[in-house]
Amino acid sequence: MIQNSIQKRGLYLGIVPEAAAARNSSTLLTLDHDLDILPGEGRRLTVAELACHVDDLAGRLSAAGVRTGERIAIHKAANFDVWVLATAAARCGAIPVMLSPALDSATVDALLRRLDQPHLLSDGYKLDALADVPVMDLTKRVISVTGSRPGAASLTELAGSPRVQPVFQGLDEPAMITHTSGTTGLPKLVVHTPRTMRARLRPQLFLLSLMRKRETVAIHVSFVHSRMFAAMALCLSKELPVLLMNESDSDEVAKFFVKNRPGLIEALPNSFMAWEELTDDPRKPFASVKYFSSTFDAIHPRTIRRLVESSERRAPLFFQIYGQSEVGPAVGRPYFRRSTRRMDGRCVGYPLPGSARVRVVSQNGKRPSEKNPGFIEARWDGIAKTYFGEQERFDANLHANWWRTGDLGYRTRLGCVHMLDREADKIPGVRSNLGIEDLVLSRLGELSEFVVVQGPKSEPIPVICTSKDQPLDLNRWRAVVAEFPQLADPIQIPLADLPRTATLKTRRIELSRLLQERA
Repeated sequence: MIQNSIQKRGLYLGIVPEAAAARNSSTLLTLDHDLDILPGEGRRLTVAELACHVDDLAGRLSAAGVRTGERIAIHKAANFDVWVLATAAARCGAIPVMLSPALDSATVDALLRRLDQPHLLSDGYKLDALADVPVMDLTKRVISVTGSRPGAASLTELAGSPRVQPVFQGLDEPAMITHTSGTTGLPKLVVHTPRTMRARLRPQLFLLSLMRKRETVAIHVSFVHSRMFAAMALCLSKELPVLLMNESDSDEVAKFFVKNRPGLIEALPNSFMAWEELTDDPRKPFASVKYFSSTFDAIHPRTIRRLVESSERRAPLFFQIYGQSEVGPAVGRPYFRRSTRRMDGRCVGYPLPGSARVRVVSQNGKRPSEKNPGFIEARWDGIAKTYFGEQERFDANLHANWWRTGDLGYRTRLGCVHMLDREADKIPGVRSNLGIEDLVLSRLGELSEFVVVQGPKSEPIPVICTSKDQPLDLNRWRAVVAEFPQLADPIQIPLADLPRTATLKTRRIELSRLLQERA
């Protein structure tokens, strides 16, 4: 009885597949890639099969020496089995620490040191990439996902290990650790608990309740991100068929959507932006989509408009949710075909039912406004517990229990939150970098990416990427940016050269540094 009451108030990752299988064992998961840990399973799994594999892998991890309360860093090639392995680790009571495969070896080195002797679950490819990192010294044990490795335990060789009973932590005990994007330096390790993870489901559960029928959900989110675990918990609890995507190439994405016809797509803002070209594709890959959803950063109006207009469903909508790793979903709002024509990209939405309270605090004693933005802060039970190993740094963001997001903005009289810029990215003399980017992207369809960063002399430098890296028409450019005389001359680079995070956000500080070196 006590265990059941605890589960109702907390999200326990280790039993998510088992609970879903008890509700509907035939719910289908379809992948666009093969699983490293389960190479013979193909690309279609029922929830019952998924639950069995998680149970099996939890037993193997326990046989490898992973114990309740211990941290296990998961750093391997991008693949849905990252989620499967993390869920298995949680089932045997360990704390999965999700390290993006996009992290460089120096960053992994630093994070392993901060984690203080975790287990490391990895693959041959990533272990080779960490050749200059003393992983054997920095970890309690290295566990290889596939094959064997000198000095490492092998999950393959542990097949058939005894199963273990799921372990339930206290509601406020660490249950999973993810990391921030690292746009401002070394990523911070964000500690989530069963209580905070469960709280973050409430706003999306409300949104899913608005669906009139079961839809197939396509998910294109970093497998190590906390949002991936929330999205899977939501879909499985509602018995929704899921399409799990690793592929980002537009042509492959189009083929996958045409074959499986999703009704809802959850993806990164930059993924949606990269797929804009598919809105004109004769195969009509978005024709079946009723709902588009993005739960990370603000997304540019041009992208939302083109996606919604490409759907052939009645009254399709794009739901934008603003939040961050430490906070989860904070505010959001829907956009329909009519409203996309007049939308303000800086309007990120209103507080959601069951979600955070949000306020904007003055920087200078004057009321926050568009011309005088303040600090955006949030408060609710979904805020993460701490930064692992950096409690003082975490506490510095709390102001009377309100979490300062690091974003600058204001609220309208109707309560809509407008996010103008990250505080760390603010450029003197520029009201909103993001506002300029919204406007220019809406006027120059040939741009695949556009960011404004601070130059060597604190001047705002526009950095542009074009579709297929075609040369930019400078006359068109000058006509579009005439109202922004403070902008320096544009610098065009290939999209592939843009420094980005695991969630495809531009690392603006790193880009600014590269421009200074180039100068």
